[in-house]
Amino acid sequence: MGCGNCSSGGCGSSAGCGSNGSCGTCGVGKLDVFNWLAGMELPYGQRSFNVIEVSFKNTRKEYFRHTDNWELAKGEPVVVEAASGYDIGVVSLTGELVKFQLQKRNLNPESKDIKRVLRKPSQEDLDKWHEARGLEHETMLRSRLISQELKLSMKISDVEYQADRSKATFFYTADDRVDFRELIRVLAEQFKLRIEMRQIGARQEAGRLGGIGSCGRELCCSTWLTDFRSVSTSAARYQQLSINPLKLAGQCGKLKCCLNYELDSYVDAIKAFPDTNIKLETGQGRAYHQKSDIFKGVMWYNYADDPAKFFCLSVERVHVIIDMNKKGEKPADLKDYEEVIETAVDKEPDIENVVGQDSLTRFDKENKKRKKGGNKGKRKPNQQGKPKARQGGGGNKPNKGAEGNSNKPKGPKKPRPKNQGSGNNPKAASGGGGNKKRPNNNRNRPPRNKSGNNNNV
Repeated sequence: MGCGNCSSGGCGSSAGCGSNGSCGTCGVGKLDVFNWLAGMELPYGQRSFNVIEVSFKNTRKEYFRHTDNWELAKGEPVVVEAASGYDIGVVSLTGELVKFQLQKRNLNPESKDIKRVLRKPSQEDLDKWHEARGLEHETMLRSRLISQELKLSMKISDVEYQADRSKATFFYTADDRVDFRELIRVLAEQFKLRIEMRQIGARQEAGRLGGIGSCGRELCCSTWLTDFRSVSTSAARYQQLSINPLKLAGQCGKLKCCLNYELDSYVDAIKAFPDTNIKLETGQGRAYHQKSDIFKGVMWYNYADDPAKFFCLSVERVHVIIDMNKKGEKPADLKDYEEVIETAVDKEPDIENVVGQDSLTRFDKENKKRKKGGNKGKRKPNQQGKPKARQGGGGNKPNKGAEGNSNKPKGPKKPRPKNQGSGNNPKAASGGGGNKKRPNNNRNRPPRNKSGNNNNV
């Protein structure tokens, strides 16, 4: 979002990457045109085209003549000539590509109606312009209340201020003709400026406001579509779409413009299909058309006495049966002409050895196996009875209250011996010690203190 008043940085700076719209991916405004001729050098002696395209609020674009020598880049604000006073817009297209845009709009580049580019805006001009843009939303809400008080059947959808704040344009939609002379008088007294009322259609309103369509993309009328053709429900019937107003209508309330995009392709494809009102005469009875598949080129028929059973026939075979009926011949049964359509069966992907893992619970099973293997060295209960309660809470530590252990000198800690047995020694069990009797480790004892034991020698 470039600013608070427009959706893509129309207030003097482009949105996106900050390259002022020259990259082609972050347009300055709506209905952007990619300048594929940008950066190409002109032939020697040829000057650049002196008409530029300037974008204003939302989808409004106008063309102005640039006669000065200073260069203009895409995304740069300029002060342009208006009917009364001046206005500020953003350069959206320059160079030779502007000629093609003038041809599309049937405008003569030499016409005197094309206004001029006056100058580059100063900081005071930009501040005044931004201030005017900030008043547009409040003005629109107040004008709606005034139109409701006057009981006018119209909807004011947008308001655009001129940069010098001398004029305001009100865009509205209405089903019938509206007499808004009283409204203009009230608005002029309320806002103290010149008022211009401009009626637009529902599709133009959606293009100015913008939005996201049901396809997930930005609306076509606000990005590239400028030629609004009429759309009828026959376009949906040709494409075999259900006549559902909720799905076929766009944000403007009219039928979606995209229904016309592929209509010509469907019309050409349907020419090869026979008339669906023709009944097929067979030996089993009369068959009626039920549905068609334009992409696969097949048609489905069923009998009146057996409506639940469908017969799939190709377009060529349907033409053959119709030609036989014209000659007075009847096929025995549609089953002999039925087309076999192979349906692709979705095969489940084989992920057995993709990463060398089988199931999601493989870690749980592995933990269980480790738990079982880790119980082999633990002490089992004595067969004669339960072991006595341990004193001092020792696990594999020797009992401090046992006989023969009170006179042992204290020394440094020794490595604990590994459990090699099952712990079924009855003496160890009666002493309340560890898993088995402590081995004789006299050889590993530290030497006695000779100075403290001289009297015992």
